[in-house]
Amino acid sequence: GFSISIYDVTSRSICLRWPKFSGASSYRVTATAVNTVGHSLLAHFSDVTLKGTLTSLIPNTIYAIQAEAIDKNGLILAETQIMQSTAPDIAVIEQAYSKLSNSITVEWRAVPGATSYLLTAQDGDSFIETVVTNSPGTVTGLKPATLYRITIRSINSGGKSQPSPFRKAKTVLAAPILSVSSPSCDSIAVSWKAVYMAAGFSVSLMRSDGLGRMLKENTTNTSLIFTNLDPGTLYTIKAYAWNVNGIPGDDFTYNQRTSPKAPADVQVAFNSGALRAIVSWMPTEGALTYSVTASSGLLKLKCNTSSASCMVPSLQCGSEYYVSVTAYNDAGSSKPTDAVSLKTIPCAPVNISIGEDEPGHLLVSWSSVSFGHYYVVFVKSDDGLEVHCNTSHTQCHFQSDCGFTYFISVFAYNKAGQSPLGEVFNYTTAPCCPGDIRAAVVSGDTLRVTWAPVRGAEMYATRARGGSGEVLCNHTAAACTLSALRCDTRYDITVYSFSEARGSNTSCASKSVATAPCSPEIKNISKETLSVISVHWQSNNKEATYIVTARGEAGLWHCTSSGNSCTLSNLPCGSAFSVSAIARSPAGQSLPSYSVPLETAPCCPNELILTQVTQSVTNISWSVGMGAQTYVTALESPKGQAKCHTLQNYCLLGCITCGTNYTVSLKAISETGLTSSCTYQGYSSSACCPSGVKLYRLGNNGIRVYWRASDEKINYNTNLHGSKGNFTCTPSSGLSHCDITEIPCGDVYTVVVSPVTDKGPKLTFCPKKIYS
Repeated sequence: GFSISIYDVTSRSICLRWPKFSGASSYRVTATAVNTVGHSLLAHFSDVTLKGTLTSLIPNTIYAIQAEAIDKNGLILAETQIMQSTAPDIAVIEQAYSKLSNSITVEWRAVPGATSYLLTAQDGDSFIETVVTNSPGTVTGLKPATLYRITIRSINSGGKSQPSPFRKAKTVLAAPILSVSSPSCDSIAVSWKAVYMAAGFSVSLMRSDGLGRMLKENTTNTSLIFTNLDPGTLYTIKAYAWNVNGIPGDDFTYNQRTSPKAPADVQVAFNSGALRAIVSWMPTEGALTYSVTASSGLLKLKCNTSSASCMVPSLQCGSEYYVSVTAYNDAGSSKPTDAVSLKTIPCAPVNISIGEDEPGHLLVSWSSVSFGHYYVVFVKSDDGLEVHCNTSHTQCHFQSDCGFTYFISVFAYNKAGQSPLGEVFNYTTAPCCPGDIRAAVVSGDTLRVTWAPVRGAEMYATRARGGSGEVLCNHTAAACTLSALRCDTRYDITVYSFSEARGSNTSCASKSVATAPCSPEIKNISKETLSVISVHWQSNNKEATYIVTARGEAGLWHCTSSGNSCTLSNLPCGSAFSVSAIARSPAGQSLPSYSVPLETAPCCPNELILTQVTQSVTNISWSVGMGAQTYVTALESPKGQAKCHTLQNYCLLGCITCGTNYTVSLKAISETGLTSSCTYQGYSSSACCPSGVKLYRLGNNGIRVYWRASDEKINYNTNLHGSKGNFTCTPSSGLSHCDITEIPCGDVYTVVVSPVTDKGPKLTFCPKKIYS
């Protein structure tokens, strides 16, 4: 637990320290040189001393140092040993001097065993130290024109030697800090602040490339100007201050280029399409960059470059610019070159107005523009055809066609070129008037108007003026139907073309068209005879021919008249008709009138047959009469009338008087009550049957038939019918009996006495008698 440590080491001493050891009353330290025979050192220290120094040692020597803790009886309680080298010997300064205002250089003889040296420069209470490895060594970070005490200590691994005897040295003057500029292309101005302890200054100037001679000026001032220099050339300027002893201080070197000379041969090329200018010039010596300025009034445009040309963009049309070039380097700028005038292209004309002073003549006008020498107007139609007009005035005339859209642009020109493209205007002329107008009559109040489509028309308006008003029809197609017109009226029809851009072309001609005649109105139908009908109507047309048509299942019947009535003849009986009338004129045909029903009287039956069924009953039958629903038949004589009304085509008439002449009549009646009276040939009823017929036997094979005649002029015959034969007996005129003989016996006979007729079958309805 007992140890020692090194506190400090010098060339001839080693300072030790140790901790207090319990029980120790003193301490003994022995230093023995390792490489030197017979050299050792012994030192004793009391128990209160815990630090001790061994002196009179050999510089740069390794010692084995042993420390012992001893009690009051002289016994060694503890011991320890370390190895320590002394520092090198003290160096001796040979000289100390200042070449720079912030440093002092020191020279000395090398010290054996020293691995480095500690240089110290002291100014009053402040000092600066620097470690160097060998001589000479320099202390830096010093103040200019200041006196310092310089010492040196040699160093090895053991420590540092004591400081050497000091030497005094003074730093030189500080260098003047130059401010350099080139006020013109052939001069350089140099200025500086005053330097502490300076008595004067020396400034020299020479081209950096070594050409030419060096210029040198000594002065006590703090500024001077070198003139007659080369423009744009790099010069090296060196300056230093000296003190009263003439000792120069630090020098200050500065490279300064003279400002460049103004460029020569400035050329301006104008690009009219891009509104920019290319400015070029001859390069000037020493110029690093160039600046081009284009000025127009308060507007300034700049372009910077390191080459011998530059583009100035964004020029304004219709302006005059003054272009100058200035050269620059790190020294400054040259004078601007003499300004070159640049007139740009004129601006696009404005206030352009387009119109037609009359159809087919297009007038384009505009306002004049600055620097515009002449103008060109381009007019391109939508079919691709383009024309132009070249003028120094502010208007141009062009031929135009209807229904075209023209794209119009106006350019101004001068020596610089063409103005930029301004607004492209489009002007659409009024659409063409429709041609080949055709009007077709659809009905009395409707016309179908068609026309050929025309260029430029987006819509058409058809106007019909006539009578007491007008009708308007708008349509996008090349056809229009005009309705609600007045029949039998002449209209002036105009078709206008219309476009959204230009409106309506109101210069189109009209066409006169008449509507179809008005429909007649049938007022009355009268029957002249069964087959002749008169039709009367109300005439509403100025000039028209009327055609009346009776239409039915039986066919068509017509009559024509220019008046207000006509007669339909030979119409069949028993037929139903629909009668209508139309009016016809050169303009067309009217709609048919409202139909009026017509029914002719039913037809009389062609055949009528009368058959006597009994002495007082007659059957009448007839063929069907066209159009008849019921029939009324009648037999009339002075003795009376027999009548029958039936739906059938036959009828039984009773109460007929025998032997009487009758007139035969028949009425055919239609469903609506129309009646046809039909007359036929007269009819005579059969003679009366005899009365009081009695039978008298004439032997086994004979019979006498007796009767009472109804009329003496009537002849009778007797018919006998049996299973064994038929027998007939006709008496002489005037007799009222008849004998029938040689008839077989043993048979039953039917006996009928009936009048004798001139024609027709025998009467079978007279009373029968049975004879056995």
